[in-house]
Amino acid sequence: MKTINLPEAVHEIIRALGQAGFEAYIVGGCVRDSLMGRKPKDWDITTSARPEDVKALFPYTFDTGIKHGTVTVRRGGESYEVTTYRVDGNYSDHRRPDQVAFSSNLKEDLLRRDFTINAMAYHPDTGLVDMYQGLKDLELGVVRCVGNPADRFQEDALRMLRALRFSAQLGFSIDPVTYRAIGLLKDLIRHVSWERIRDEMTKILISGHPEVIRQIHDTGLMQYIIPEWTAMVETSQNHPYHLYTVAEHTVRTVCCIEADPVLRWTMLLHDIGKPSAHSVDTRGIDHFVGHVEEGVVLAGRVLNRLKFDNNSKFRILSLIRYHESHPVLSHRFIRRITAAIGQDLYLDLLKVQEADAKAKNPEYGQAELKIIQQSRLMFEEMIQNGDPVSLKQLVVSGQDLIDLGFERGPAIGRVLQLLLEQTLEDPTLNRREFLLEVARKLLESGRFQ
Repeated sequence: MKTINLPEAVHEIIRALGQAGFEAYIVGGCVRDSLMGRKPKDWDITTSARPEDVKALFPYTFDTGIKHGTVTVRRGGESYEVTTYRVDGNYSDHRRPDQVAFSSNLKEDLLRRDFTINAMAYHPDTGLVDMYQGLKDLELGVVRCVGNPADRFQEDALRMLRALRFSAQLGFSIDPVTYRAIGLLKDLIRHVSWERIRDEMTKILISGHPEVIRQIHDTGLMQYIIPEWTAMVETSQNHPYHLYTVAEHTVRTVCCIEADPVLRWTMLLHDIGKPSAHSVDTRGIDHFVGHVEEGVVLAGRVLNRLKFDNNSKFRILSLIRYHESHPVLSHRFIRRITAAIGQDLYLDLLKVQEADAKAKNPEYGQAELKIIQQSRLMFEEMIQNGDPVSLKQLVVSGQDLIDLGFERGPAIGRVLQLLLEQTLEDPTLNRREFLLEVARKLLESGRFQ
């Protein structure tokens, strides 16, 4: 018998439900992860007990999704979701059931779940309940829908993207029947909220197999999520620096950078402006003049469509805006780029440029990688030296300018920026006496009255 080590609090919840005459099992992802030797993030429990029974049995509970039968039980300082067996009604919006009916039948509850590997239950005394061959699919490394894939995707269209996400996270293949159903029903993804799509896309991007992006396109889902991608697939890069289409180059850059959401979304969108900026010279060489500016605009639309938060949008768009600022081995250049993008983003910019170089023709990319590595060392040296790259690092402040005679207002910021320009050229000029003298001359010039 397959055995799973349960936390003591989970044992206690299952035991209490059993002693009260109810069935109770751990279910879903925690079973799957435990059988794979992974530590579950959450321990979910399914039971024949109704929500009111669960609340009566445990002193510390709160309603999580009471309409759908879920009560959260607090035990040992942790929270555990306990959900009544249920049968879902029709899914008229392809997102959530119109109504649910509680059941006393575990098989009916497992049937409504998405994939076989997520449709297993476990009890510490009776062992694994596997009615849909989830263990076999787990051993084969296959993502397969429970029952008819068309039914599962009609119920919740996000499951099409979730199938690809599990494939990416677990390194599994997708059952051919399930995969074909995604292609046939792809347009249903339009019924899913952008926030849910964004979250699944992010999980795919930061997984161990972000190359699953190719399958998002191949199934046809991408045309509803990032329709701009189709043009990237069709755009060649006949240029000495490149070996792949814009889309293939992009996938490879995503795979070359660390699994951070901002960095991987940056790589996914960094060349999105190339198709519309594409031109061919008389020698048949492809060029993409202006693609960065166009890319910032298009990437901004994608991020807005997917409801990204403002901080993530700022970071991603900043990295895209400067990703073509090819490193120059000059402290002055590095100070200026750092001042433009922010000290906290400069190292991320180097990571972006490094991933970009790794996905180019190695004949040229290797030379870029050496420059990037040297730039990183020069940046670290600059930080150690305390070179000023932001207004807060200047030895004079806005109050100093007011004391000098400047009026409060926008002029203060403009003068400080001019002083920063001086120190970006030569950091040794970040001296109080010198900068105040420059400011005094600006005041006397009358330009900032």
